[in-house]
Order: sequence, then structure tokens, then C-alpha cells
Amino acid sequence: MNTVDNANPIPKHLPQNLIRLAELSQNLWWSWTLEARQLFEQIDPTLWYFTHHNPVRLLQEVKPERLQELAHDPVFVRFYSAVMKRFDEYRLGNGTWYGKTYGHPKSPSIAYFSAEFGLHTSIPIYSGGLGILAGDHCKEASDLGVPLVGIGFMYPQGYFRQRITPEGWQEAAYAPFNREESPIRPALTPSGTPCKITVVMGHRTVAAQVWRVEVGRIVLYLIDTDVPENNPENRALSARLYGGDQEIRLCQEILLGIGGVRMLRELGINPTVFHANEGHSAFLTLERIREFVQKGSTHAEASELVRQSTVFTTHTPVPAGHDVFPYYLMDRYFTGYWEQLGLSREEFLRLGETPESRGQGFNMTALAMNLAAHVNGVSREHGRVSREMWQHHWPGLATDLIPIKSVTNGIHAPTWIGPDMSQLYGKFIGPDWAERCDEQTQWQRVSDIPDSQLWAVRQHMKRRLMGFIRERARTGWINGHLQSSQVIARGTLLDPEALTIGFARRFATYKRATLLFSDLERLKRLLQNHWRPVQLVFAGKAHPADEPGRYFIHEVVNFCNDHKLGGHVAFLEDYDMHMAKFLVQGVDVWLNTPRFPLEASGTSGMKAALNGVINCSVLDGWWKEGYNGANGWGIDPLPPSTDQHEQDVHDAEELYRLLEQEIVPLYYQRDLDGTPRGWLQMVKECIRTIAPQFCTKRMVKDYVETMYSKAAVRTPSSW
Repeated sequence: MNTVDNANPIPKHLPQNLIRLAELSQNLWWSWTLEARQLFEQIDPTLWYFTHHNPVRLLQEVKPERLQELAHDPVFVRFYSAVMKRFDEYRLGNGTWYGKTYGHPKSPSIAYFSAEFGLHTSIPIYSGGLGILAGDHCKEASDLGVPLVGIGFMYPQGYFRQRITPEGWQEAAYAPFNREESPIRPALTPSGTPCKITVVMGHRTVAAQVWRVEVGRIVLYLIDTDVPENNPENRALSARLYGGDQEIRLCQEILLGIGGVRMLRELGINPTVFHANEGHSAFLTLERIREFVQKGSTHAEASELVRQSTVFTTHTPVPAGHDVFPYYLMDRYFTGYWEQLGLSREEFLRLGETPESRGQGFNMTALAMNLAAHVNGVSREHGRVSREMWQHHWPGLATDLIPIKSVTNGIHAPTWIGPDMSQLYGKFIGPDWAERCDEQTQWQRVSDIPDSQLWAVRQHMKRRLMGFIRERARTGWINGHLQSSQVIARGTLLDPEALTIGFARRFATYKRATLLFSDLERLKRLLQNHWRPVQLVFAGKAHPADEPGRYFIHEVVNFCNDHKLGGHVAFLEDYDMHMAKFLVQGVDVWLNTPRFPLEASGTSGMKAALNGVINCSVLDGWWKEGYNGANGWGIDPLPPSTDQHEQDVHDAEELYRLLEQEIVPLYYQRDLDGTPRGWLQMVKECIRTIAPQFCTKRMVKDYVETMYSKAAVRTPSSW
């Protein structure tokens, strides 16, 4: 039988002249290529919808008669041939930016480690912004031809599915996802055998299988401990993303860092640069030091070699976002390991400490900063905050000389652009607008888009969002997941003509999801204005162990159920990538209310801006450098030393003022033909200024030019 490989057999009913549909379904390139998505949708639009846009499942479930019909349809066959030609040309990689600039390397030279990757809903191994960024980073590296390989976890149960009880409380549900219905295959060693690794952790030896996911031109490798060689406890180590207690978390990070390096060796991959995306994978530095020491280097020599070829990206100034493990756990799992590094216990533990944190535990961010010469935050503001936050790590050095740079986050434009907006850009900016997304000059042509056409597309995208919301509520009611009291809270009464404000992100308390409810009477006047109505759409998950975050969700859901607000406020359950696309494309205003200066960057507002959604945000993270006074609205926060309550009161007052005096009036200021000219002028300015600056094309180029190239230059040729 013909197979793509031994894990994903080609469906027997695939006609010979359409046989490569199976191959296409196994490479996530289709997920950010409109023509490829349209090709799969044409096979069976209804099934495409019910399989949640998963072509692997689509090909497994489509009726053979339908495929035979398509095989004899000359229009479909021509379209299929055109898509496959484009796919083949893409994979050849001729003329990529990296190839033109740096030449074509023979093997991947950058190993990108991340605890989560948000690529598509069919691979649920992400929880939020960190994973989505990692997924976008990989996609853009593929587009640009950057020689990168990803390393992460399989997570057979993924991240939790969110359920909201009738009382408004978040419940977490876990269920295994079927690998056979996803574009995931076994990774093979150069000899053709399945790649497996073992890692000794204290008194336990953990085995793991390795899976591979094709992301355009690059490959993501995933570690999975759910194998027969392990006992039940070890099999469950990689079961859930961010699940379990501190000990499980430590074991996961040992597997990701130490196991990830060993996995690369088994696969015959020898990167010149190692990039730790957040501190979860920082143990990779220890394993690389161990390798050098085993080959005869001193610890000092090995440490310097590792430092110079390691890039570390820190993603948050929030203390809870930095893993700190107690010493007794480090003793339990690293006794015997530090000797292999040429260190004593005390010397080893100091690797995870700073001068001011001695005795407080083993800090993974401190480990990464000690053993990475190339460190960056994820926005200019976050870089500044990080230099102040970690100044004690470099005692005596002036803050502006602290070696923490910044590479501001971006978004992968082809993934997040709405189809209608993409076609509009293709018509007025150029058919290759996405390939040249970071070129600011091309975005000047946004002014050429007629207001009537831009407004029509924006309204159509909002109607698609409303249809999505109502269909989800209807399906939940039919399937018995929702009670009658919950249907309204899910947005069934939302008005497709009203000004719609979206707030969708992780429900951490510092993001202040309830700030808009600070003055209910004032909010009611805004929402219930008969001539200028406003409505709010919320979505997001709180970590299952974050009780304050769960309470914020409970509060928002209660407001949705309040008959005085009901119909104007909705909370959408189980936020994921699929829902995110509808939200960032369909609302009118994207709201972000973090407590300054705790927002490292944020990317959801960038996705919204690309689709013509205007941002209203506290001037923190990426928005502090993106806001120019004419492309959205900014809330200038009080100094960080301000009392939290005083800061909340100030920011809420500014938010209400902007809504009452600027946002709502501008949206409803219409010409005789019903077009809001002033609003669309701001939409165009938003797109013109944000799209080229905050895309991953610019971001990945920055990483290559300011981080990877410097790390690679300093790597010894003997490596």
C-alpha cells in the first residue's frame, strides 16, 4: 500500500490523480495558504466545517464517491494541480530571504526550544500567547528560509478544554487527542529507526518517543513519554501542558532541555545556535556543558562555548512567570549530574541564582541569563523593564548597559489575516503583499482602498463573527452543553450593527478583564444607548490553579447574565486559535487593559490591527511603541510606584472618557451613505503603521540579524 509514511497511511479511497492530497494534509503549510485551504474546503464544505478545518480528518471521513466525482472534475483537478505546484515550489525554497542573504546551509543551524507551539487547532499543544508566538516564529522561519528546527512536547492531552458552569465558574476538562487525526508522524533517525531517547532523573529513568510535524520547510520535533517502556507515573509526565505540581513541572523541563538536546543528537542534527524561548527549556545549557566536559573541556571552557551560542528570550516581568524550584527537588533530580559538569553541589546551585536571590531556590530565568550571552525581551518597553528587573544580576553595571536587548514580537500575517481582507490587500496593495509584509512603503497604498469597500469588508467580517457566535451557542444548546440561561450569555442577542469591543486573552489578574465594569451605571449608559449601542465580547482561560483568574471569569459571566447588561455582553467559552481568528477579524475595537508595566508585549492587538480593528490599550508592551496618536487610543498609565487601587481608578476613568468622548462618537459619525469616514481614516492609519512593523517577517529577520548571526559567528568551527 502506498503511504506517506508508516504512521499515516494514504486513505485507500484516494483516487490516483489526487493521491498527493494526503501529502499536502501532512504539512501545515496548507494552514496559512488560502488556496490550499480552499482546495480542502471544496472537497466537502460541510465536512470541512465539522472536522474543524482538519484536512487529515477530512480525507479519512469523506465518502469515496465524492472523491471519485472530484477526480473526474476538470476544474477541481486543475485547481489541485495548481496548489500542488505552488507547494512544490515553496518547499524548494529558491529565492528565500535567508538564502539570498546568508546562503543555503546544509542542515538546520538554529534549534528553537519552547514548552508550547500554537500551530493549528488540530495540534492542541499550546495554551496562549507564548505558544502562538512560537508557532508564528516557526511559520515565518519557514517562509524566510531560515534554517530552524523546533523542539517541544507532544502533550497527548494537550491544554485543558474550558467549560463554564451555569453558575459561571470555569471547569477544566482534559481529553486525549487522536494523533492519527493530526499531521503528526514518528521521527526517524538517520538509520531509519524510530527516534527514542532516555533521560535519567534522580532514581528514575524516563524513556520518550519523538514525533515530527512538518511546518512548511522546517520540522518541529515533539517529545512524548507515553510509551510502553515507562511506568504509569513516567508515562504521564508529558500528558498535559502546564499540568501537575512543581515536581512534575521540573521533570518536564528536564525532559525538554536535557532530553531535547539528546533528541537532536539521535536525529543527527547539530545546530550552531540554541534558542531557549522562555526559561522552561534552560536545562539545555547544562546538557551542552556536560557534552563538552565529557569531550575533555573544563567547565569554564564549556560554559563559555555554550554561552556564546545560546539565545534566551524572556517573556514576562511577572514574578509568577519565572519558574523557581526548591533545592530539595534539585537535589533529588540532579545528584550525580552536577559532577558530570565538573561542579560541586554549591557551584551547581549558584547557576540558578542571582546575587540577590541566593537561598530562594533554583531560578530557571537566572540559569538562562547565566549561560546565554544573547538575551532579549519581547518589546522595547519590556527590554527596559527587564534591564531594571535583572540589574542585580550584573552588580555595579549601569542599567542602560545591562546586556538585555529587545526584539519586539510580531504576528504571522498569512495565518491571521481574514480572507476578505487579504483579497482587498491583494487588489489595492499587491498580490504579493504578504511576502513583502515588512516593507513599509507598500502599506502607503492602504489610502487607495475606497472607504466603501473597506467598510463593506469590515462589516462582513463582523457578521461572520456574529454567525460564528450564534452557531456555537446553538450547537451547545442542541448538544446539551448549555442550559437556557447560558445561551444569552454566549452572545445570541448581539447586534451585528453595534460597535463591538473585543477582549480575549489569558485571564490573569494583572490583565484586569473587569476594569470596564468599574462603574456599572456609566457602562450601562454606554451599552444601552438606543442610537449608539455598544457591546462587549470576552473570551479567555484562567490557569486551573489561578483562583483569582477564575473569579474574574465568574464576574464577567455574571455580568453577561445580568438582565440590565444581558444581550450587550457575551463570554465565549473555550478560547482557542480557531475562535481567535473570528474575534481579531470581526470586532471593531480591541481592548487591552494590563496593569503597567506587567505587559511584556502582547500580540493579539497586532492580529486585530492587521484586519482593520482599532486598538484601545494601556500604553504598555508593544502598544507603547506602536501607538502614534492617530492609529488608535492609548491610556497613559501612572508610574509603577503608584498604589494599585489608584492606578486602577485612573485607568478606568481614562477608558470611560475615551469611550464616551472619542471612540463611540467617531464610530457613529456617518455620512449620508452610512459610511464612517473618520473611523475608516483611523483604520487605514492603524493598518499602515502597524502591519509592517509588527509582523513576524520583521521579527524573525531581527532575530537572525541581531541574535542568531552573532551567536553563530562565535561558535567554534570544531562544533
